[in-house]
Amino acid sequence: MTTPQNPADEPELDLEIPDDISSLLTPSSDPEVAVLVTQIAGAEPLAAACSIAQIEVDAVPTGIGALAVLRDLSGDAPQRAAAAISTLVKGVPLILLTRRGEQLTATRWEDGVEGDTLAPGLVLGGAPEELEDLVTGQATVADLQGVVPSSDISRWKAMRLLTASARKARKK
Repeated sequence: MTTPQNPADEPELDLEIPDDISSLLTPSSDPEVAVLVTQIAGAEPLAAACSIAQIEVDAVPTGIGALAVLRDLSGDAPQRAAAAISTLVKGVPLILLTRRGEQLTATRWEDGVEGDTLAPGLVLGGAPEELEDLVTGQATVADLQGVVPSSDISRWKAMRLLTASARKARKK
């Protein structure tokens, strides 16, 4: 490849370099995937809690707790969902894991309050395979077994499920 001798022969590039490059480092679009990682034992109780909070999710059972794959990814909907669910299950922390393009973010939530930002690699290090597959795009909700959509549970049924679960927990 040869370089032009005359600067006038160089092609003009329509390139603008911003003064503040933070906008280049932080994606501004809505996440492609948002998952709440919980310690709730089953998909059905998590879907029931989400139904009561009027949050549409697909609850996925795993060996360490259920995952809530959020359906509404617009604006601050993932943060609102994390706040609502962490308020319903007081004292039990959860993690909101989102993917925007190639960037993963993980944030701890407890009692409706956003906490620390966590290293996504550490969160995924001990995570169930279902979570890793979802956030990396290797699997969709349709590919997983035992999924319970919160939209399939009426608020009345959700109250009965949660009351029965609470009763069982008190007896133990």
